[in-house]
Amino acid sequence: MIRRLPFHYGWAIVFSGALTLFACLGMARFAFGLLLPAMHQELGLGYDQMGLISTGNFIGYLVSVALSPSLIRRFRPRAVTVGGLLMICLCMVLLSRADQLFALFLLYGLVGAGSGFANMPTMVLVSHWFRRTRRGQAAGLMIAGNGVAIVLAGLLVPLVNTAYGWRNSWLLLGLVSLAAALVALLLVRNDPAEVGLEPCGRREEIDEGMIFRSSGTRILLQLGFIYLIFGLTYMVYGTFMVTTLVDDFGYSEAAAGQLWSWVGFFAIFSGILFGTISDRIGRRNGIIVVYGVFTLAYLLAGLGGVLGSGALWLSVICYGSVLFAVPTIMAALVAEYLGLERAASGFSALTLFFAAGQIAGPGSAGWLAERIGTFVPGYLVCAGLTALAIVLTLRLKGPKKVGTDNG
Repeated sequence: MIRRLPFHYGWAIVFSGALTLFACLGMARFAFGLLLPAMHQELGLGYDQMGLISTGNFIGYLVSVALSPSLIRRFRPRAVTVGGLLMICLCMVLLSRADQLFALFLLYGLVGAGSGFANMPTMVLVSHWFRRTRRGQAAGLMIAGNGVAIVLAGLLVPLVNTAYGWRNSWLLLGLVSLAAALVALLLVRNDPAEVGLEPCGRREEIDEGMIFRSSGTRILLQLGFIYLIFGLTYMVYGTFMVTTLVDDFGYSEAAAGQLWSWVGFFAIFSGILFGTISDRIGRRNGIIVVYGVFTLAYLLAGLGGVLGSGALWLSVICYGSVLFAVPTIMAALVAEYLGLERAASGFSALTLFFAAGQIAGPGSAGWLAERIGTFVPGYLVCAGLTALAIVLTLRLKGPKKVGTDNG
């Protein structure tokens, strides 16, 4: 039945993956920034406490990333993905009833763990279902689910907060995760061989993983630090930009949410665009361009008080345009450096760096803002770090392309 479909079944894996990322990252992580102003007012949370709750999410994510490779080997990607999504659903329901800082920290930490358990096997499936020539495009389409989630969250969450309260917003987000779990259970297959297919894309003669074997762990460490900077910086903006617009620039919660929804609109295309571009110009050049745009976004956010609302709009556009480009390229890149057999463990190792950055970023920015009274210095530090990522990427050497197209 699957073999008689008018398209390669890999694209069904992409659809399910996009919905998974819609739930486990787009909603579970990025909607949190939209809930913070209402939670801040009702529960009396300080900026440092808000940052601590966000840090709990990333600690949970870090733990799940470390555990995911062994779980994926034992239970296979579909089971781990479904389990992660169900975990998110349960914890969001409990978050809707939480009042104390410790409970919020613990439960949102478990949401982060569920996000890692859902995200890791989903991204690993890209390497199994798609050959190198289509891998960036496929990863980009999957990650577009994040952008769609940000658009809908920016439009709907403030409305639900106003009409029904932030607690019901958590319930709504939990239902989304439940729906994504059911779709993954129905659609996902762990490997093309399970359904008598070959991976989608042009067959190539290069030996993926060759560069890793010849260069040792040095390249893995380079990639890890580049990914760490992404984790460190992007969630400072993602966690606190709505709060910055409300507290520093006088936006209403609804107006800030509408502006934030534009991040999601542009983010829908970020992974697809830069995944496809990196298929053509190379992963290294793609990462350089992406970090250049990130640097501009953070500079404009830091200077928005001087440059005006136009700078804030341009910052949002820049940030959204590249938001999911780095994970897209990294998901495509990891098998090219390590080979398919080590793709899961390699992506896990890189994601540990990414998760470590996420832990440090929001907590540090919240602590700094609590003492200075503004997030502006945090955005400027982020700009400096992404500029450093460009320098590190310039030192990377990548595999050369060579190649029958399948699908």
